[in-house]
Amino acid sequence: MILGYLAVLMLLGRLTVRRSSNDVFYRGERRSPWYMVAWGMIGASISGVTFVSVPGMVLTQDMTYLQMCLGFIPGYLLVALVLLPVFYRLNLTTIYTFLGQRLGTEAYKTGAGFFLLSKMTGAAARFYVVCIILQRFVFDAWGVPFWLTVPILLVLIWLYTRRGGIKTLVWTDSLQTLCMFGALLIILYKVAGELGFDVAGAVTAIAHDSHSRVFVFDDWVSRQNFWKQFFSGIFVVIVMTGLDQDMMQKNLSCRSLRDAQKDMISYGLAFFPANLLFLSLGVLLVLLAGQRGIGLPAAGDELLPMFAATGSLGQGALVLFILGIVAASFSSADSALTAMTTSFCVDLCGRPDDERLRRRVHVGMAVVFILFILLFRLVNSSSVIDAIYVMCGYTYGPLLGLFAYSLTPLPSQKASPTGGGVVGACISAPLLCFAIDQMSQHYWGYRFGYELLMLNGLLTFCGLWAVDRTRMRRSA
Repeated sequence: MILGYLAVLMLLGRLTVRRSSNDVFYRGERRSPWYMVAWGMIGASISGVTFVSVPGMVLTQDMTYLQMCLGFIPGYLLVALVLLPVFYRLNLTTIYTFLGQRLGTEAYKTGAGFFLLSKMTGAAARFYVVCIILQRFVFDAWGVPFWLTVPILLVLIWLYTRRGGIKTLVWTDSLQTLCMFGALLIILYKVAGELGFDVAGAVTAIAHDSHSRVFVFDDWVSRQNFWKQFFSGIFVVIVMTGLDQDMMQKNLSCRSLRDAQKDMISYGLAFFPANLLFLSLGVLLVLLAGQRGIGLPAAGDELLPMFAATGSLGQGALVLFILGIVAASFSSADSALTAMTTSFCVDLCGRPDDERLRRRVHVGMAVVFILFILLFRLVNSSSVIDAIYVMCGYTYGPLLGLFAYSLTPLPSQKASPTGGGVVGACISAPLLCFAIDQMSQHYWGYRFGYELLMLNGLLTFCGLWAVDRTRMRRSA
């Protein structure tokens, strides 16, 4: 089944593109159907790690993650109504070009650099986790070593994206989203059947389970407090979708602004029910473990793999589990590889029309991707992977501050931040956030959660404003 699935991806890569060019690779010739983009973006936004991790969240957080998903909805509305009109009006290939027009070349390069750093480390860490799972369940049985598994998977992704880029991804991501949700729904149905539930019975059991708690209003210190989660959800979407070339590149391939807005709002509304399904699966798995006297794993990430590995749901469930994480991980890794290639060629090299450069950079990005994953394997420490995710969270804050400042009337083109000023502001903000977080834990016992992103963006904004005012005074 997995080999057949990969063969279909290769076939789609050939059928969707007759003529390769940079415009096809970067923007899909601005002909992507909005409904296909919207459907595919759901899968692109849900990585293989999400497929594994979200069901296990119910062990420690119940269903409180849905509070953040509620915040996603206004976040997507803001991206659709505020950011997309700006990007379409300027006819952008990469969104960081906007920073150059408003704040100068240094801000432009800094924004692109922060994106590439965040995306490479974050995407490689996510794909590493999936490679470990595939190695355990598939490639070990075939006698394929890990150092060979990673290049095989990355070469497959490179093969079907190398010619068509975004134009191909619009269609392959749609297939991958279909496979991912098909696998999820069938596993849900099978688990409910093992418990003796029909659909109505499963819904009732989930609703009455103690792990179905969604809202937390009474604990302001808790990281699961509703207002922290809700507002964090808004800003997470703004930063990790609206200010991320990976997430925005497909949206910029739609035929018109109106189509892109319909696409953004449609898949934004789909995130709440999608994550509700993942969390519902987690509750049902906990109930099944209790029914069969199976001990629950210490880490939530192991809940779904535990049932798949033991075969307690049957061989079919294991195959569906593998297919689901392959679909989810491929749809996020292929778009990350394409977006990093686009940003490097357009933003850092300034050569959007050089097709030969684009081909070389695409190969180079795939090689760096492989090296990052093998490095994670060499370190072989979950604490290092956690640290990488934390670092990615810190690096998105400067992007929030850069775009927020550039969207206001404050910047003066004559005295826009240049040189070390903007770089210093973007580096200082995450360092200050780290210091504030450490101090708050030491003195008040308060640990920042996702709200640290907002503080990071605010500090970057203030730093850019201070640099700009200083330069205005000097120029006067």
